[in-house]
Amino acid sequence: MMNEITLGAMVELARRDFFEYCHLKAPDFYKYSRKFLTDMADELQTFLDSEDDVLVINEPPRHGKSRTAGNFVEWILGNDPKKKIMLGSYNETLSTRFSKNVRNAIQEVKASAERLVYSDVFPETKIKYGDASVNLWSLEGTDTSYLATSPGGTATGFGADIILIDDVIKNALEANNANVLEGHWDWFTNTMLSRLETGGKIIIIMTRWHSNDLAGRALKELPDLGYKVKHINMKALQDDGTMLCEEVLSREEYDRKTRAMGADIAAANYQQEPIDIKGKLYSNGFKTYTSLPTFKRVSNYVDTADKGSDYLCSLVYGETMDNQAYLLDVLYTKEDMAKTEPQTAEQLARNRVNYSKIEGNNGGEGFARSVERHMKQELKWNGTVVDTFHQSNNKQARILANATWLMENLYMPENWRDRWPDYYKAMNTYQKEGKNTNDDAPDATTGIAEEMNKQDGWLY
Repeated sequence: MMNEITLGAMVELARRDFFEYCHLKAPDFYKYSRKFLTDMADELQTFLDSEDDVLVINEPPRHGKSRTAGNFVEWILGNDPKKKIMLGSYNETLSTRFSKNVRNAIQEVKASAERLVYSDVFPETKIKYGDASVNLWSLEGTDTSYLATSPGGTATGFGADIILIDDVIKNALEANNANVLEGHWDWFTNTMLSRLETGGKIIIIMTRWHSNDLAGRALKELPDLGYKVKHINMKALQDDGTMLCEEVLSREEYDRKTRAMGADIAAANYQQEPIDIKGKLYSNGFKTYTSLPTFKRVSNYVDTADKGSDYLCSLVYGETMDNQAYLLDVLYTKEDMAKTEPQTAEQLARNRVNYSKIEGNNGGEGFARSVERHMKQELKWNGTVVDTFHQSNNKQARILANATWLMENLYMPENWRDRWPDYYKAMNTYQKEGKNTNDDAPDATTGIAEEMNKQDGWLY
């Protein structure tokens, strides 16, 4: 049984420190060992007194975003009941639920002496008597304290010191609807921002979906409008292979969810790396492998860089007896030929490539001769036959025609996104229609399909 001194210390700490308030409410979830929660709480608290105008927090699903946001509203009002807060969520149902949870927490009646409730921490903060609305209510001694709204709702007549946006996108269908995304931005800039008082703060907490979702546009456009923006980005799978919180989402569960929802949505939702899937050529993604079969041949296809803005793309792949290809190594770079010639030679030697096919257009033949010379003279490797060819077929038509075969028959390493991030991005952002920034990666990868499906095959 806790004594009064201990209880008093806990209460005082909770008033001063936001994470301690969260821990006091739910110690089983807000554990000191969960660094991502202590970090998020600290960033929220620090933001209130910082020079930043906007705080964008991107976090995977089920990691306590909305829960923490609700706690933060409670804590702010407890410390300063005169603050006016406006919440925006993707629909009225969700914003109402959020508002109801905050209001219920403030009004919670103490059931036992040992269980601390809001009134123990902030005894002076009370809902004004007679305020029956769940979405619009006031604290005692104030006119209006809290408004919950949505893109379909209204904020007329309400001025806010703090605007909190909590997950305005409902699902992938909305995320890939350009009209919906534009509507969210219009709502945010025309309705929400117009309600912000001078010196007010904006907090956007959401899971990523699309490069032009509200968080994405806020990060890109608000600094140009003069806002100071702070960005907190939390990935479920960390760069070192550990999980953000193994207790909340294990690696096994993460992999299972990734397989179920697809790499694109998983990359956005869990890694905060949105890849826009609408209009994407390789919409079904690629098969992956964790172990390699026996190959009848190890081959290479090189698309040389035509112009300074082009990428050299050199792909090493293994061919199986049943005519499937396993991508083994990628060289994808904009470096000049002085570097790419020896790099390509080293790639061929390192992978013990049997046959290399190098596009001879625009200086490619000279590139091939240099690669072969470096490979034989400097690396003492004679095991690769190097051949050149002239590509005259329409690039876009070739890429489109071979896309299905590649998605069905080309296997990528399971970790190819991490091994070759630039190549991965180029493959996963290539659009069926419209102008693409570059097509070097899809062009070279298409070469694999073409070579694999030749009637006469390669000499070897």
